Amino acid sequence: MKSWTDKLHAGRPHQVKPAPIDIAGMKRGQIMLVPSPQIVDAFIRAIPQGQGMDVPMLRRRLARKYKAEVTCPITMGFQLRIVAEAMLEAHANGAPLKNLTPVWRVLDESVPVLGRLGAGKTVILAQRRAEKL
Repeated sequence: MKSWTDKLHAGRPHQVKPAPIDIAGMKRGQIMLVPSPQIVDAFIRAIPQGQGMDVPMLRRRLARKYKAEVTCPITMGFQLRIVAEAMLEAHANGAPLKNLTPVWRVLDESVPVLGRLGAGKTVILAQRRAEKL
C-alpha cells in the first residue's frame, strides 16, 4: 500500500480543461483546473507564516494562476487530504513542523477534510492557534 507521501509525489499532473458537466457549482464548458497534489502542496507552502486562506480562496487563486475559471472542488478535496496526510506522516516520522507543508493555514473546522485526519486534527488545530489563525 502506498504511503501518503508516495501519493503526494505520484499524482497525475494537473489539467486545465472544460468542465464536462454542471457539477459542484461549476458550469459545463467553464475552463476548469483539475489540480495535482504537487501544485496544491507548493501553493500552500507559499502562504506566509501567520496568514490563513480559506479553501474557496485557494481554489480561486489556483484557478487564476493556471489560467482557468474554476478549480474542481471535488478534486481539491482529494488533493488537500493527500497533502495533509503526507504532512502528518512526515511529522510522525520525526520531521519538525517548521519544515513541512503548513496545511493548518488552509484547513479549519469548516473543511470536511479536517474531520478525516483522526489524531492529526489536533496537530493542525494546535498550529492554527500557535499562528493565531
